[in-house]
Amino acid sequence: MFIGLDLGTSGLKAVLINDSQAIVAEATAPLTAARPQPGWSEQDPAAWLDAADAAMQALAGQVSLAQVRGIGLSGQMHGATLLDRDDAVLRPCILWNDTRAAVEAASLDADPRFRALTGNIVFAGFTAPKLVWVAKHEPEIFAKTARVLLPKDYLRLWLTGEAVAEMSDAAGTSWLDVGKRDWSDELLAASGMSRAQMPRLVEGSEVSGQLRDKLADRWGLPKGVIVAGGGGDNAASAVGVGVVKAGDAFVSLGTSGVLFAASDAYQPDAATAVHTFCHALPETWHQMGVILAAADALNWFARITDKPSATLTGVLGDLQAPGRPLFLPYLGGERTPHNDANIRGSFLHLDHATDQSAMTRAVLEGVTHAIRDSYDALSATGTQIKRLIAVGGGSKSDYWVRAIATSLDLPVQLPVAGDFGGAFGAARLGMMAATGAGVEIATAPQIARTIDPEPSLTSAFREAHTRYRASYGALKGLT
Repeated sequence: MFIGLDLGTSGLKAVLINDSQAIVAEATAPLTAARPQPGWSEQDPAAWLDAADAAMQALAGQVSLAQVRGIGLSGQMHGATLLDRDDAVLRPCILWNDTRAAVEAASLDADPRFRALTGNIVFAGFTAPKLVWVAKHEPEIFAKTARVLLPKDYLRLWLTGEAVAEMSDAAGTSWLDVGKRDWSDELLAASGMSRAQMPRLVEGSEVSGQLRDKLADRWGLPKGVIVAGGGGDNAASAVGVGVVKAGDAFVSLGTSGVLFAASDAYQPDAATAVHTFCHALPETWHQMGVILAAADALNWFARITDKPSATLTGVLGDLQAPGRPLFLPYLGGERTPHNDANIRGSFLHLDHATDQSAMTRAVLEGVTHAIRDSYDALSATGTQIKRLIAVGGGSKSDYWVRAIATSLDLPVQLPVAGDFGGAFGAARLGMMAATGAGVEIATAPQIARTIDPEPSLTSAFREAHTRYRASYGALKGLT
């Protein structure tokens, strides 16, 4: 059997699969983020360890773990976990959705070496600008920083005693030469860092270490369990849904929104604000457009209305042409295609006839338009999507998926009931590392049904997207 651990922002999920890749057991443990100042988002790394222990104990309570041979890790990307020379945590981890380092990111991005070597804009949420911010605002902490780890790699340090990162997550730091799949000494030095402060690198399907005996005994695992390199959350999710070759893609409607396309070549175009990263598998890359609030935008509106999001979307009926109201889902800034940490969400064109259902549709449409922005940005790099799968909590809304299919003018496949997210993909990577298996085990899931575009509404969605894009331009200077 094989375990996947996915360290998310709101919780840690553990999945146990057998050698036929059937899910045997699963468990979750909640996590919360602190926002001590506007634009800040932090977590205590000790909470990750507690969550992992709780999830593993829960798995062990459901089934014997004596047959486990490998563990894979998946996790939220970009977080800066700062450790001293004794590997003690120096401050709360600065998370992916923290925008405090926008000025520092712009400064690094102005250095042409960063885009040339990483293939990406230096976004405020990436790791490198956070360290520049710490150097400027918390110099005593920066002076003590002996090691920087991404969130799942701090979990790995606890599990194995090894300081290791893998390519897909490391690509989101602004320190990796993404084409060469190695740390860039130039970029590290440009942000006041050195290779000595970086973990060693492996591929996601390679061995990164072995589970410590103490933890194996605690959870009832055998000695010598392999821990794979794993992947950043989206790369691991792609392995989970079989998006591992050119032409395959998925759209994720989770806290954030992602349009992810696999690629067998490194083809960056940083100016589009598309992320071009290494995949979690050797000699493979991926591109993705990222929006910072997808299901999170719907959950925000559900809190405002004091109604469950499923209630809000469940009464919408058949897909309609977008109405006059517009919603811009930039509640915490935006990445693709704007790279704008300061823009904020807006409702536009409300009138006396606007009711709760109209505003709900506007929220779903706003996120849909943002996904279309990412699709256009990926297309501008030459990426073609031939097969699109929908995952994440938002994909449970037929209305939303139908809107996305119609906006992109692409059929969207929905997998059969089951978990094909980061934890499942991480378990597959654990299986690869422990058994020597390769990409052939990262098969696509069984598809329950396909949602086709509504041809009669594609032009209406195209027109609404044009108004949406114009609205961003009009509001940009006001925020």
